[in-house]
Amino acid sequence: MAASEAVQESLVMDYSQPSKPRVLLAASGSVAAIKFENLCQSFSEWADVRAVATTSSLHFVDRSSLPSDIVLYTDDDEWSTWKKIGDEVLHIELRKWADIMVIAPLSANTLAKIAGGLCDNLLTCIVRAWDYSKPLFVAPAMNTLMWNNPFTERHLQTINQLGIILIPPVTKRLACGDYGNGAMAETSQIYTSVRLACKTQHDSSSSLAVPVSNNRPSS
Repeated sequence: MAASEAVQESLVMDYSQPSKPRVLLAASGSVAAIKFENLCQSFSEWADVRAVATTSSLHFVDRSSLPSDIVLYTDDDEWSTWKKIGDEVLHIELRKWADIMVIAPLSANTLAKIAGGLCDNLLTCIVRAWDYSKPLFVAPAMNTLMWNNPFTERHLQTINQLGIILIPPVTKRLACGDYGNGAMAETSQIYTSVRLACKTQHDSSSSLAVPVSNNRPSS
């Protein structure tokens, strides 16, 4: 089966009441995307998972290593699945399907795009069309000086106002060799944070919002 046909087939989405939560995992262009396979495996034990990868993230994501039951959508699929008026639009169908979205890693570039309302690839189009009655989590990953950049603080404030939930980075030796804050949270922490937040919402119907102001980069 051709790749485009496989994507078309996957768009025949079941909108009946799911037995498991539907989680849309997304990776943007950070070296931390090498952990995307582990993230997909972790969530697939609990949820029905679909995945999105930006073009730059594919430098780090080994598509062949993803669980066989997870469909990975790319920017090319956004265009190849649409031929004429009336055809399904991929970013809209994925937004409708998902109960939860998790962007991990969230690069500085994609953070800036989301904060500015840009939607020039599949991932950012999904975010721009997102229904914020459903939780959207982000786990940033970037160099320490990029994390501490004043633009980052502004962008975090903006996405916080949208209701996007921050899973803050951690301090460690970074891929570039620098030591400092900016490394993506461990995949186990991301998984646990999402499950705990969703359980809290289910148990108490309380808001999932986590104030970004508590986790701002230092000035």
